[in-house]
Amino acid sequence: MHAIGIDIGGTKIAGALVDENGVILRSDRQPTNPNDPGEIEDVVVAMITSLGLGEDVVAAGVAAAGFIDAAQSTVYYAPNIHWRNEPFRAKLEARVDLPIIIENDANAAGWAEFRYGAGRDFTDMVTLTIGTGVGGAIVANGSLFRGGFGAGAELGHLRLVPDGLPCGCGARGCIEQYGSGRALLRIANEIADAGSLGADLAAARARHGKLTGKEVGRLIELGDPGAVAALRTIGESLGEACASLGAVLDPQVFVFGGGVAAAGDLLLEPIRAAYLEHLPARGYHPEAAFAIAQLVNNAGVVGAADLARIAALR
Repeated sequence: MHAIGIDIGGTKIAGALVDENGVILRSDRQPTNPNDPGEIEDVVVAMITSLGLGEDVVAAGVAAAGFIDAAQSTVYYAPNIHWRNEPFRAKLEARVDLPIIIENDANAAGWAEFRYGAGRDFTDMVTLTIGTGVGGAIVANGSLFRGGFGAGAELGHLRLVPDGLPCGCGARGCIEQYGSGRALLRIANEIADAGSLGADLAAARARHGKLTGKEVGRLIELGDPGAVAALRTIGESLGEACASLGAVLDPQVFVFGGGVAAAGDLLLEPIRAAYLEHLPARGYHPEAAFAIAQLVNNAGVVGAADLARIAALR
């Protein structure tokens, strides 16, 4: 049975018709106007309608960044869109003849990895999506963890450094400030300012006017010592965070997605080392595995579709 997955991002809305094996059969992509929630609703309705035309579709799932209530219905707060206590599911179901669920985008992506990607051989998994910020998803005993109010697993805002760097959430010292793409750029700039290790980073900054994630990623691929050192630094922060998460959640595997995860083992190696260094009671129980996400840019739509299908068939 087919389901439709929609992933609302800050710059684009992606959609796909997905079968029960997680295979995308049809897809679409449209630009997002984050300043016009009504236009977003119109685009989502049109996308669901066009993707499902002539198909046996049982449900549609919509993933978006933000806090979603436990009923998978209302968006409490979305950082990229002017949604505050938005009854988005009710609005969509009034216009589309399908059951709808609303899901946090990191939860949807993590669920896709659990079902069809790097987590498919495990029952307990933590996903960290390393992009501009840090997103998270938790699967415990085969079930997606949402928390009592639906807004759980905001792992990027776990406190890592007491009285540390200020975060956009209003707290200080969050993982997001030390283990994200934004942190990678900040550290790369610091290395560029520091001396010979950052010579290539400084040269790239001079050529382009500023360092970009793409340029730092290119230098990492080339093995530039300064860029790799910046990557290692955020990997160490993520590994320390994983040790704390492991003490609470005891996952069998940590899966890393997002643009920074394209570095593969260059990212995983310092994560593993810091995890083992900070892991409580190391050696007295099995240690988690570490993996790079496999579904990449399709994870959000695949996960949203699969969660909608499961909800509809209960």
